[in-house]
Amino acid sequence: MKIESQTYQARRERLIQSLPDNTVAVIRTGDLCTRNNDCEYEFRPNSRFFYLTGFPEPSAYALINGKGETVLVTLPKDPEKEQWEGFRYGTEGTISTFGVHDAVPLDALDSVAIAVLDGAQQVAFPFDDEPLRQQVLQWRDDLASRARAGAIAPTQLLDLSPAISEMRLRKDDEEIALMEKAAQISVAAHKQAMRTVRPGMKEYELEAELNYVFMKSGSRQPAYNNIVASGHNACVLHYIKNDDTIDDGDLVLIDAGAEFGCYAGDITRTFPANGKFSEPQAALYQVVLDAHTAGLKELNVGAPYEACHNAAVKTLTQGLVTLGLLTGNVESLIESKAYRDFYMHNTGHWLGLDVHDCGAYRVDGASRPLEAGMVLTIEPGLYVSLDNETVDEKWRGIGIRIEDDVLIRADGPYILTHGLPREIAEIEAFMAQGREL
Repeated sequence: MKIESQTYQARRERLIQSLPDNTVAVIRTGDLCTRNNDCEYEFRPNSRFFYLTGFPEPSAYALINGKGETVLVTLPKDPEKEQWEGFRYGTEGTISTFGVHDAVPLDALDSVAIAVLDGAQQVAFPFDDEPLRQQVLQWRDDLASRARAGAIAPTQLLDLSPAISEMRLRKDDEEIALMEKAAQISVAAHKQAMRTVRPGMKEYELEAELNYVFMKSGSRQPAYNNIVASGHNACVLHYIKNDDTIDDGDLVLIDAGAEFGCYAGDITRTFPANGKFSEPQAALYQVVLDAHTAGLKELNVGAPYEACHNAAVKTLTQGLVTLGLLTGNVESLIESKAYRDFYMHNTGHWLGLDVHDCGAYRVDGASRPLEAGMVLTIEPGLYVSLDNETVDEKWRGIGIRIEDDVLIRADGPYILTHGLPREIAEIEAFMAQGREL
């Protein structure tokens, strides 16, 4: 499964058409990052760069002129380097494989950039890329110094990020196929965790089951650091130590997603280590599940983005009052944000090449209307701290989150992470079946 080179070319043309006339866009992918001494982390391309090029190698630059023609600057072919570090496309391979107008080796970057920028009125690049900013300013200054020779330097700098973010917010069919694949690999991994969990295991043993399924299914790595949180660890939202012992009676919260083709899956499930929810665990879980159901109903074309969150918050707050963890009028508790002692994050985020994907959530001061092709998560939760002495002891140390990936479609929301149990009875039955195998 891959995205065709023509798609990337069409994206670059759409991008440049969205910018003012006589603009050159410049973007880079980043370099290898040292882990320790002379060992590097495996390279993962910058998401914006990959969205426009599909090019997977480090130290690359793309320069896109006003016609949408692209020069890709790459590492050159080098048999000795490739003997140690692996295959490189080089300039010829880059042109033939990625459909760019031209490709040049990295040592020609400055001369090629200056030639492309000569005569442009604007140069657009991501303003949050400080090293690239410094390079662009140097190229502009070099051109300005050649004014007597007829060179014309750009006079305006534009931030490229908003335009790319708007494009990335709406997924095309090729992207959706990759994202459903990432989602379904993630589903398979969560099922494996539910089957294999046993009291007495270490959290990292359960994490190993996730990673095994990811790689076995074609995902080279997780989309983000796996969270495998047992017991009160589940109340730590970004718990990644994963080194505690899973005790009998614990709930296990797993927040983990596979990356496939650079696109992220993102799932959270919470289930009992021994296969059976206790009464307090089941009561809180049902509140979160009801909030998930209420929020999902709001994920329709034209609905404001925040409608899902508002519906989930109302359901969670009502549930907390019913169970006695909060007291008072539901609307007043929401207005005072009293629920935030138990629910302190939003009910979702955009999803795509980044697990927390780009795109504005508000437009012209209002919550953004949902559109077909947008993909987001829905992830209500409740977290009762061990130290919260305002509630009955039976609730303390329970952390629950339920998260799915949802594609907005004209005919209603489509859950990409379909097939993974959510209901209490479904989870217990699935886990019981796993223990029989």
